[in-house]
Amino acid sequence: MSSAQGGPGPAAVDAIGVLVVDDDFRVARVHRAYVERLDVFRVVGVAGSGEEAIAAVDRLRPDLVLLDLYLPDLFGLDVIPRLRTAGHDCDVMVISAAREADAVRGAVRQGVVDYLLKPFEFEDLRGRLERYAVQRGRMLDTVVRGQADVDRVLAGAAVPASPVLPKGMSAETAGLIERTLREADGSLSATECAGLTGVSRVSARRYLEYFHTLGSVEVSLRYGATGRPERRYRFLGAAGGGRGGGLRSGEQTRV
Repeated sequence: MSSAQGGPGPAAVDAIGVLVVDDDFRVARVHRAYVERLDVFRVVGVAGSGEEAIAAVDRLRPDLVLLDLYLPDLFGLDVIPRLRTAGHDCDVMVISAAREADAVRGAVRQGVVDYLLKPFEFEDLRGRLERYAVQRGRMLDTVVRGQADVDRVLAGAAVPASPVLPKGMSAETAGLIERTLREADGSLSATECAGLTGVSRVSARRYLEYFHTLGSVEVSLRYGATGRPERRYRFLGAAGGGRGGGLRSGEQTRV
């Protein structure tokens, strides 16, 4: 990719501007399409190398950079300190196939807001972007009156002042999905959850994936004779928690 590509025309003032950075133009195109499916986000540009990314941030001033690590000229994590030295305070979400522990630790030290492994589906990215939007809004709106306010900001979604669901979700449906998962004997697919709750399969999956991003639901893959593996969901409890019980027959790969 020879140069950073600009985004669409004028957008809503409160939209979150995103720069997509990936050396594979086909992958970048997919990531761009994913982001543009979310109303609150807009892609302001695409870059195919570290130097292009630095120049694009300087010119386009995005709020969030979706950063690949394996770039042709720079390792992705080396881009971040150069952005900070130049005075840019944009957030960075790593999207990479890098599974090395050193890469993950380095990303954490650089202050990335999230780390998503390739390959992934739209729902995986959507959940993280929606969570980021909620956390960003909380950061911008916070008024620090005391330690509790500071703790709430630092903890992010772990201890929100009150539950904040992504746009289009309702607390009633979220509660229904959660209760259904809690009471299930093992895991459920989105289709099974939809049948038990009466909501559409698409809606059920969206809520299930949202709970997965929060860490309260575990996802496993069940492989059949043909076709894509079925994603199954099991309730864990509070984010980061766990509960005993094995996988049902056929569930062998955890995500």
